[in-house]
Amino acid sequence: MKKLRAGFTLIELMIVIVILGLLAALVAPKFLKSGEEAKVTTTQVQMKNVEQALKLYKLHNSVYPTTEQGLKALVEKPETEPVPKNWKGPYMDEVPKDAWGNEFIYISDGKHFTLISPGPDGEEGTEDDIKVSK
Repeated sequence: MKKLRAGFTLIELMIVIVILGLLAALVAPKFLKSGEEAKVTTTQVQMKNVEQALKLYKLHNSVYPTTEQGLKALVEKPETEPVPKNWKGPYMDEVPKDAWGNEFIYISDGKHFTLISPGPDGEEGTEDDIKVSK
C-alpha cells in the first residue's frame, strides 16, 4: 500500500507562481498609473495655492512679483526693484515644490504670470509640464 503525500507537486507550485506573476503584471500598472495621477492632482493643488498667494500679493501691491523676485517674494519681502510698498506677507510659509520634488518655474512681468511644474521628467518644455497662466 502506498502512502499519499500531503503537499503540492513542483508542477502545481509552478502554475501558481505563473498565475501570480500574470496577476501582478495586470494589476501593477493600474496602481502605478493612479499614483502618478495623484501626483498630478497634488501638484495642481499646490499650484492653485501659489496662485491664490500671488493674487493676494497683487491685491496688496498692485503687481505680481517679477521673475527676478520670484516666488520667494511670497515668503519674505523683496529687496529688488520694484520693492513692494504694501507688502503684508508672508503670503506663504514656504515656497512649495511640486509632487516630484521639482521647484516651480515662475515667470512674470508684474502684470501677468506663468507658473510651471516641469512634471515627472523634471524638464521644462516637455509635454508633461503643468502650467498656470494669469
